[in-house]
Amino acid sequence: MRVLSGIQPSGRLHLGNYFGAMRPQIELQAEHDCFYFIANYHALTSLQDRGLLEQFTREVAMGYLALGLDPRRTVFFRQSDVPEVTELSWILSCVTPMGLLQRCHSYKDKIAQGISPSHGLFAYPVLQAADILIYKPNLVPVGQDQKQHIEVTQDIQTKFNQTYAEVFVRPEPLIGSEVAVVPGVDGRKMSKSYDNTIELFCTPKQARKRIMSMLTDSTPVEAPKDPAKCNVLALLRLIASREEVADWEERYRRGGTGYGEAKKRLHELYVEILGPAQERYNALAQNPDEIEDILADGGRRARAVAMQTMEEVRTACGIISTKK
Repeated sequence: MRVLSGIQPSGRLHLGNYFGAMRPQIELQAEHDCFYFIANYHALTSLQDRGLLEQFTREVAMGYLALGLDPRRTVFFRQSDVPEVTELSWILSCVTPMGLLQRCHSYKDKIAQGISPSHGLFAYPVLQAADILIYKPNLVPVGQDQKQHIEVTQDIQTKFNQTYAEVFVRPEPLIGSEVAVVPGVDGRKMSKSYDNTIELFCTPKQARKRIMSMLTDSTPVEAPKDPAKCNVLALLRLIASREEVADWEERYRRGGTGYGEAKKRLHELYVEILGPAQERYNALAQNPDEIEDILADGGRRARAVAMQTMEEVRTACGIISTKK
């Protein structure tokens, strides 16, 4: 099956990105035809600094490659290297009901976070639908809290096909069963917007400082603790073995274990598991031409698919282009 997913280069990669998206996406490439893109057009809704956008785009590419994405197996590219996507976005916007966009919770959430209410932010779901539909994927990996994005894309796909012709495949959400919400250092969902992240490719010293700052309650060391209410243990569940997690849960219930012990162990596992990827990441940083070649090749492969889809779209809509 064809799988499609994208990630915004709007900040530095963190553990939430890794557990919530990157790790499961990389695992999928072993069995599926995967298209993964860096959504730099989408990032413009919140990031309008040229230097930072270029930097974060490059860092996202390095991150995926360092963690094991195989560009020979997976089509890995920048969103902006496929201009047909923005053309399709306009065509889809002409069949998308305003009421559908007004119901989208992501727009309201972003406004609540202080992001300026631009047209781009409001029309974000249409560009997202174009990103998905143009490659005709069967599955789109998302978290449970992002399911509405795919439902909106399905509505737009249905509206276009009913208006013109059966061009687009109905994409289905692929919701992972292991990861719900990755907690940040303050207990809320780990997000760049909240400045509560633990970065993937920071130094061990920087990671330790963030981990040791994680918010916990004031339960004394000797007292029993509820393992279901500890943010540190929530992260350990994602990174440690089941046997070790079970041991930590028992120690919590028994009492005599401080949160500091769990934080130290979390840092040890962070270095152990991400250390090799960090070495590859640093090596890639010294070879920017290699990164550009990989993205350019992925862009050509993705665009070949997009161009074919757009021929079908234009024919269905009655848009005639001069043949070269």
